[in-house]
Amino acid sequence: MGKKTLFDLIDQNEKVLKDMARTIWENPEGAFNEKKASGLQRDYLAKQGFNIIDVPDVETAFIAETGQGKPVIGILGEYDALPGMSQKVSSVKEAYDNSGYGHGCGHNLLGTGGVGAVAALKELMETEHIKGTLRYYGCPAEETLSGKVVMARKGVFDDLDACISWHPASMNVVWGCSFLAVNSMKFAFKGIPAHAAAAPQAGRSALDAVELMNVGANYLREHVIEKARIHYVITNGGMAPNIVPDNAEVWYYVRAPRRADVREITERLKKIAQGAAMMTETTMEYELVAGCYDVIASKTLGELMHNNMVEVGPPKFTKEDYEFGSKLSALTTKDEKKKVMSTYFAPDHVLDKVLCDEIIEIDDSDLIMAGSVDAGDVSYIVPFAQITAATWPVGTAAHTWIATASSGSGIGMNAMMFAAKTMAGTVYDLFKDTTKVDAAKAEFEKRLGGFKYISPFDE
Repeated sequence: MGKKTLFDLIDQNEKVLKDMARTIWENPEGAFNEKKASGLQRDYLAKQGFNIIDVPDVETAFIAETGQGKPVIGILGEYDALPGMSQKVSSVKEAYDNSGYGHGCGHNLLGTGGVGAVAALKELMETEHIKGTLRYYGCPAEETLSGKVVMARKGVFDDLDACISWHPASMNVVWGCSFLAVNSMKFAFKGIPAHAAAAPQAGRSALDAVELMNVGANYLREHVIEKARIHYVITNGGMAPNIVPDNAEVWYYVRAPRRADVREITERLKKIAQGAAMMTETTMEYELVAGCYDVIASKTLGELMHNNMVEVGPPKFTKEDYEFGSKLSALTTKDEKKKVMSTYFAPDHVLDKVLCDEIIEIDDSDLIMAGSVDAGDVSYIVPFAQITAATWPVGTAAHTWIATASSGSGIGMNAMMFAAKTMAGTVYDLFKDTTKVDAAKAEFEKRLGGFKYISPFDE
């Protein structure tokens, strides 16, 4: 029995899991619209005997639970796709269908790997009479940084003792780094329309307000911390040049290493928007579209996940995987690969590989990745760790057609099986030795220093 049996159970379900991942890949769905993907996973886990729990007001979110008592351990899954990423499993750029959507971040694999892990764990828990509660969280809308934030606000993670996940990428490594906290927000201005030539004095331009706000925001850049980022697009600039625009809107992202930094910059940005409205005699409405925290990566859980990666061994890529990977890899220069891999803090020797077929160990605990993930909110509620698996050829950028092609190929599927085993083995260790859970919780409490999670929507 034990972990060998656990890994064998996952292998026995290989066809089921790969078929599930492929079906989700072939039917990409955007944020909060993942009805087929969530339904496929929900139905499968229900047939395996899991208790399925709905998340109120979030149709495509669900929790699958088994077992009872402590510890309560969760695995996070995702399944939303990206617009503009439709692509065949091909080394030539060609859309798969007319939907426009595609799995350019590999979420068809991410969630399915979690499903495979919990299904095998349930069977072994019953056979070995292991105490504890196991949960799989089906999480929508990660690409809009919304799903887990909405779920966290509803308290669905509050009673967890530990939580893990994984993400497709170009390496097999524990992510010990943090990510940038972010606010996504829209500023809508309302003015008075008028004929821009005959009676401009009668109008109050909402577009002027947007442009003045942007000028102010660009001056603000000089007075924020170095690692903060402020970016925007004008989503509505009016209808025609000869009409004074009475409605205009600008959409902003503010990113920074810590949630407190984002909160402070956001408040200053609001004042700039209010000033722009005053200058133009317009009115301004503010909407927080999404917001999420930076990530606290549990070193205790991360070390356990690394040990399980080593125990499982690297992804078992086939000859066909290497051949397809070589074709995709040839589309990117070494300099371009180096830029991508530097964002993952990869060692130089990885660049010499087509597919990362080894377990990488790096210390990135003091580093910050220049992106954002809504798992950050979970990491402020419960001890959390995650790995990446080599789902794409080395140097492949996420959110590209090459990533989409890889995520539907044998490369992605075989990396998913590796991730499922790693997560299953990690959870098994936590159930069998609860002192590791206690150590992770002690580390977590020390890192937070008494801070209690507040939803970005309630700040």
